[in-house]
Amino acid sequence: MIDKIGRIGFEKGASSGEFCFYKMKKEDLWRGLQGTAKSALSTRDYRAPALSKRIAGVGVEAGQIVSANRRSLASVWIPGVEIFPRSIYVQRHRGLFGEFARRDEGILANLKFWPKQWATARMFANTAKGFHVHPPFIPEGEDPAKWLRRQFAKKALGKYEAEQWDVMFFVQGRVETILRDVREGFRSRIMHFYIDGDNHRSANNVAVVIPPGVAHALRVEGSEDAIMVYGTSTNFEPAFEGRIASDVESALLPESWRSFLAE
Repeated sequence: MIDKIGRIGFEKGASSGEFCFYKMKKEDLWRGLQGTAKSALSTRDYRAPALSKRIAGVGVEAGQIVSANRRSLASVWIPGVEIFPRSIYVQRHRGLFGEFARRDEGILANLKFWPKQWATARMFANTAKGFHVHPPFIPEGEDPAKWLRRQFAKKALGKYEAEQWDVMFFVQGRVETILRDVREGFRSRIMHFYIDGDNHRSANNVAVVIPPGVAHALRVEGSEDAIMVYGTSTNFEPAFEGRIASDVESALLPESWRSFLAE
C-alpha cells in the first residue's frame, strides 16, 4: 500500500508474525533488484478509466454497454450500431434455449430490418476475421458525407434493399468485437467489446446490428470454437464484401514449403 506522500512498505511484527505497515520512500521499494531489472521495470495502472474511454480503447464487456445510459456514451457510440440483450434459458438436464430476435418486437422491429438471408459461421479457437466492411448506398448526384449525415440526423431507415446491414448472434464461445466507423463525413469512432455465446449465460449475451460503412472485426477469446449466426439485409453479394487490414485471415504455408513448391 502507498501513503499520501508516496511511502510504502510492510514489516514483520515482533510477536504476532504478521506484517504491519511501515514507512518507506516509494523510490526505495525496488532497491533490492539489479539495475538492469529496475531500468526495465514497469507497473500497471489499476485505475479504471471512464466507460466511454474503455469502449474506445481496451474494450469492455458487452453487458456494460447495454446497461449504461446511452446518452453518456454519445461521444463514442457509432451512429446506426445497435447492441441489444438476448434471452437465454437453461433447460435442466437437456441444454439451452436461446432467442435471436422477434420480427415484430424490439430493436429489429424499430429499425424495420428483417434479414433477407441467414447464415452461420464457425471460428476456430485462436482465430480472427476482419476487418470487413460493406459499402453504404449513396444516390447518384448526392454528396456522400452530406447524404449520410442527413440520413442519420433524421433517423431515416436503412436502404436495406440497396446496402448490406448485418445483425450478429453468438451461440457458442466468447468473441472480441471491434467496430470502427469509416463512413465519409463521420468521426472515426471505435467500439470495442466482448460478447458471450449462449453456452456462457451472462449479461454479455447480446446481438449486434452493424450498418454499412462500419468496419468490423472478430477475434475468438479462449480455447473453444465460436459459432455465430447472422442475418443480412441483402443476399450475398461479392461486390459488397470489402476487406481492410485483413492479413490475419491468411493462413500462409511455411516458408520451406513455399520454396519447395516454387522449384
